[in-house]
Order: sequence, then structure tokens, then C-alpha cells
Amino acid sequence: MTALPRGGRPAEALAAVEASIGERWRRFLSEYGVTAGTGEETDLAEMVVADTSAFEWRVVDAAFSHLRCAECDSELGAGPTGCAKCDQANGFRFAAIEIDRQATPPGTEHGLRVATAVARTRHRYGVRARCGFELGLPDLLEGKLPSTAQAQAYRAAINKLSEDECELVTSFAEISSRLDR
Repeated sequence: MTALPRGGRPAEALAAVEASIGERWRRFLSEYGVTAGTGEETDLAEMVVADTSAFEWRVVDAAFSHLRCAECDSELGAGPTGCAKCDQANGFRFAAIEIDRQATPPGTEHGLRVATAVARTRHRYGVRARCGFELGLPDLLEGKLPSTAQAQAYRAAINKLSEDECELVTSFAEISSRLDR
């Protein structure tokens, strides 16, 4: 499980998404008759990352978690920026299938997947991107997708914060209260 230094609802939402990724992986193993912790599990994870476009994003993210990068020995796709294999794997992560959940606006699952990827590999993204995506996780998980105008307003507000403030805030409401001071 990825620990999010930002607390509050974003950390709770990431924990819930992590649990859903783990649950989907367990079901995926069962579908293939594979036992967790075996070489077959590693082989299955390698099969998934060989063609990420053929699998749901939670399966892809779980597969990355079960593989190590041959170059940097980090979780595949989560190594330092500049590790060629991790950079490539992280890019392929976004080819995975997204299926919007029932009763959610189209694109909500895409937003959730991107926000999850940013929160899980936060060192690969800038402080302002981390802030926006991590703060958006709770609403996305609840099936709420911000309008373009809302997203632009959030970004404009985040851009007014210092980098330190970006790392400390735990909600969009908190950003507004900081800016109102």
C-alpha cells in the first residue's frame, strides 16, 4: 500500500483505491487459477504489463506492484524519473482500459485512475500536480467529476500557494481559507 504524506480525506481515498486494486488483483488471480506469491503470479503480472491496453487499469496497476524494475530495482513504473524502464512502464500504465462506474459521469474513472497514479508515484510529478490530483481523489472516488470551470478554478487557486502549502493542504476548501487570509 502506498502511504500518502497528505492526510485527511485524500489519504483515506487513496487507501480505499489501493484496497480496490488489491481486491481486483485477487479476483484476477482467481480467474486465471493462479496462487498469490508464486512464480505463476509473477508470470501473470508480466503478461499484463506486456500489453496494458488489454486489461482494466486496476489490474495493470496491481501487476506493476508485483514486478521490480530491472534497472533501478523499484516497483516497476515507480522508480526515479529518468529510469528508462520505469518511465516507459509509467507511460504504458495509461493505455489500460477504463470502465466508468455506474451512475458516474463519463470520464470519472479516467480522472480517478490518473489521480491514483499521481498519488502512488508522487515523486514523478510536480508539487502542484500532486496537490490537485490528490485533493481530487475523494470526490472522484465518490463518482463526482469537476466541471472544466471548477477544475480551472482549483488549478488557479493551487497556483497561488507556495510549494510548502501545496504539500500541507488536505482539501480544496482549505486552499480557499488559506488564500482568504
